[in-house]
Amino acid sequence: MSDRRAFIKTASAAGLTTHIFPRLARGANDKLQAAFIGMGRMGMGNLSAAMRQDNLVPVAVCDVYQPNLDKGYEAAAKNLHGATVRKVKDFRQILADKSIDIVCISTPDHWHAYMTVEACKAGKDVYVEKPVSVTIEEGQLMVKAARKYSRVVQAGTQQRSQPHYQRLTKMIADGAIGDVTFVRTGNYGFTAPEGIGAPADEKPPADLDWDLWLGPSPMRPYNRNRFGVDPKSFSHFRWFWDYAGGMMTDWGVHLLDIVQLAFGEEMPTACVALGKKTYIQDNRDTPDTLEANYEYSKFIATYENRLANNHSPFPYGNTAFHGSKGTLYCDRSGFRIVPIRGSGIEPLEMLAERGGGNVQHWANFLDCVKTRQKPVSDIENCHKSTTTCHLANISIRAKCRVDFDPATETVSPVEARRFASREARAPWKITL
Repeated sequence: MSDRRAFIKTASAAGLTTHIFPRLARGANDKLQAAFIGMGRMGMGNLSAAMRQDNLVPVAVCDVYQPNLDKGYEAAAKNLHGATVRKVKDFRQILADKSIDIVCISTPDHWHAYMTVEACKAGKDVYVEKPVSVTIEEGQLMVKAARKYSRVVQAGTQQRSQPHYQRLTKMIADGAIGDVTFVRTGNYGFTAPEGIGAPADEKPPADLDWDLWLGPSPMRPYNRNRFGVDPKSFSHFRWFWDYAGGMMTDWGVHLLDIVQLAFGEEMPTACVALGKKTYIQDNRDTPDTLEANYEYSKFIATYENRLANNHSPFPYGNTAFHGSKGTLYCDRSGFRIVPIRGSGIEPLEMLAERGGGNVQHWANFLDCVKTRQKPVSDIENCHKSTTTCHLANISIRAKCRVDFDPATETVSPVEARRFASREARAPWKITL
């Protein structure tokens, strides 16, 4: 019997995922003990931001790919608190460890929901990367788990922690640019037609547990692009429906999250989206060109993406709020207000603070772990933003307009609903 199968048997017998830890454990000097699951680019970034917090000490790193695990260990072992760091390949060992207070989940998207729910059941607070799910149903279960087990769950939409985004969204809500009737946002890039290529399926490398990497997603032969680790870019798993939702959920969630923050977390009531591979000739199956149009109660919003031309339609930033008194342009570098002539408002520009929002985002999370308040990117808010992105992908895949009821979080027509959930591969079905 393999070590992994032996652990599965032992874990099942011991009931490791029951919620038996009613309060936080503490390590040396009363610091939160943290474990980091997924040590790719996002995982390393989160580890770096977390290690800059005074009240946290990394005690474990976890990855199914040995080179990433080694890299994460080397970084975590340099912590300033002298803590011993463990290497772990199976995340269930992390969840079974009663001494660990919080977990950071920076795995590919298809693992976010299962791991978050199980961490909540194990009495741990969670920092989980965006998008929080690959289906609407998964996100709903994540919110229910956080509430049922009274856990603090922060999502990785770190723009919310940047002061200039906090200011501009409040200004919009307060009517600084008048009545907003249209919002445009998007990402534009240039990629060679060959994209990430189309390598043949092959035997997985010896230092990767491919079966555990696949987890709840369908069994597939190993392919370098599906696994996607690339030293020159973020992992390519993002471009396959089995594991993610393409650029719509990868970057769209950041931009639409700010739109919804400015309007009190309002969700759209309808989405019409078009998208397909028009240019890239690699083996990805998510669109390289798309446009999603959303209907909200008082405005229309559009998200668009293309990879064949990086010319932006914006004079500044990547998002434009068009109001009856002026337009507010923004991105991570700051924001700028351009008044309509005769509107009576003044031009305004604010630059972002240096250093970005990730460190601030982690500080907010840890403060909420202490106070038990909801963090700035509470799981429910990011679930809403992620769902908005899912609506576009559902429209594209079902080839129809999708209507959405924010109160019940249901989609119609009926034929579109099959894309709102999925069957998990055994034994990874999410249970509360």
